[in-house]
This record gives sequence, structure tokens and C-alpha cells, in this order.
Amino acid sequence: MRHISSRQDATFFLPDTIGAEIHSSVAPIKNEDIIIKHSPNSFYQTELNNLLQSKNITDVVICGMMTHMCVDATVRAAKDLGYKCTIIQDACATKDLEFQGFKVEAEKVQAVFLAALTPFYATIISTDEYIKSCLTTL
Repeated sequence: MRHISSRQDATFFLPDTIGAEIHSSVAPIKNEDIIIKHSPNSFYQTELNNLLQSKNITDVVICGMMTHMCVDATVRAAKDLGYKCTIIQDACATKDLEFQGFKVEAEKVQAVFLAALTPFYATIISTDEYIKSCLTTL
């Protein structure tokens, strides 16, 4: 997924800026599909669902940023569409938030959003746990 903002008031994910680039550490491999999204929900007005269905994919693994926005929106949408979701907790990031003068530290934002998604919406595991589970299925 690649987020390109189409909002006029956007300050990040702007077209043709570093904020919209895919980080080199997660760069797509040869022939890997890249889907452009313009909203937090990766399924909203994209071809993601069609692509997954065309490949008979029923389970999705989600990581990225930000946990409180794109990860949350995508996981909830994926579950509503019938996908089994796994979130890699230490491969997600968030930031400090504020609401009506109440400041919430990123660590707490992360915990609250992940807590809200488990167990109904997703299984939440660490990178190490995920890698171990992949190795045991080989």
C-alpha cells in the first residue's frame, strides 16, 4: 500500500514528496503489486479487495503507520470483508495525541488501539512470534 494524500489541507503524504515514498526497508520486491490509497482504510476506493480475492487470499497481515489511523481503519474494514487479520504490534507506529486538552502519549495510544482490536478484529503478535509461526508452517 502506498498512501498519497488527496486532501487540500494535507501536510504529509503529498504527491511527489518524500512523505509519500515507500521506505527502502519495506520496498516492494520485483513484480509485487503496489496499490495507491487516498484514505486511512486501505480497502476504501482501491483495488485491494479485488486483488486479494483474485489470489484467493483469506488472511492478511497488517503493519505500518499509524496504528490509531490507517492500521485501525484497515483492520476493521478487512474483518468486515471476511478476512482473518493479524497485526504485527512492533511493526506499527503511532504518535502522541490530544483531545480536549488531554494529552495521550504514543505508548498509551498504541496500547489502547491494539487492545480495542483484539480479540474480535485481529490476532496481535510480535515480529518474532510471526516469524516463528511462519517457520513452523514450512
